[in-house]
Amino acid sequence: MLTEKHPTIYFADKAFEALQNLLETNHYSKLVFLVDENTHEYCLPYFLQNSGELPPCEVLEIEAGEESKSMEIVCQLWEALAEMEVDRNALMVNVGGGVITDIGGFLAGTYLRGIDFVNVPTSLLAMVDASNGGKNGVNLGGLKNRIGLFLEPTMVLVQPLFLETLPSKQLRSGFAEMLKHALIADANYWKQLRQIKPEKGVISLELIKKSIEIKQQIVSQDFKEVGLRKCLNFGHTVGHAIESLSHVQGVPLLHGEAVALGMIAELFLSKHYGRLPEEEFLEATQSIKNQYTAVRFTPDMEALLPLMRSDKKNTEQQIKMALLTRIGACRVDIMVEEERILEALHYLTEQTALK
Repeated sequence: MLTEKHPTIYFADKAFEALQNLLETNHYSKLVFLVDENTHEYCLPYFLQNSGELPPCEVLEIEAGEESKSMEIVCQLWEALAEMEVDRNALMVNVGGGVITDIGGFLAGTYLRGIDFVNVPTSLLAMVDASNGGKNGVNLGGLKNRIGLFLEPTMVLVQPLFLETLPSKQLRSGFAEMLKHALIADANYWKQLRQIKPEKGVISLELIKKSIEIKQQIVSQDFKEVGLRKCLNFGHTVGHAIESLSHVQGVPLLHGEAVALGMIAELFLSKHYGRLPEEEFLEATQSIKNQYTAVRFTPDMEALLPLMRSDKKNTEQQIKMALLTRIGACRVDIMVEEERILEALHYLTEQTALK
């Protein structure tokens, strides 16, 4: 029953109805919930209370945070599934943020050559980005998402009430991906988002649906990321390098925080390589800086460049990026000179968001 077709995404109360229909149709032998300590405490009880009658259940818990996205943790989880005697007719339900949906999809896709899985995103970042699109994987040392596979979940269940459990910092992290969706694909959506402060109760279901819609439209045209889908990496070449280095430095940034900084640097590069108009460059960079003034990071130029060279989108260590031509439009596979990247990083250090 594993599929690469577009999964159906169900919202709010319809999510629980959809899950019940799935269980009644497929008669799963067992449900395995993958959670971290936070979603185990704050999200799983609510989910179980509203899910009706369920088959036998098991719960796997990992520590919250990017450090859990490792092959060591995956091996431990594989062994736990074997000890639980989980068979190929089981269903894995990933209840959590981007780390949980990333590692959960990889775990389900590789155990017994694949079992069905459902993503239940509980963070804003996971709702608008990580839980849909079919990318699943783990990190390899300091290399972000180096091991993984393309595989869509059976369905995605989005319950906005889970956002009430998040601190503002986590909401801002997810909001960075929404800003990215607008910048690469929809100038009107950008105008709407730049008026918003990502606080509790402000991120509406309509905004979440709009970001998901943008991502799905792109992914449906290029599932394996050979062309158009690469535009979803805007801000991520620099952002992933910053995120990885921040963990090495012992001052870890959230994914969205690193992407926000990456977008500032890549907007600078968009002026040169994408001919992004100066007024749009200033508008976009100022808007991002206003949202992420609390983010602190000191770039190590010598350490960041090797991380960018190892990016999955590159060929023969030539750094390629997705860059804007205007707000709402993006080009992919633009070869960027390291000299220009250093200029962009120096520009980044000059911004008030980093002081």
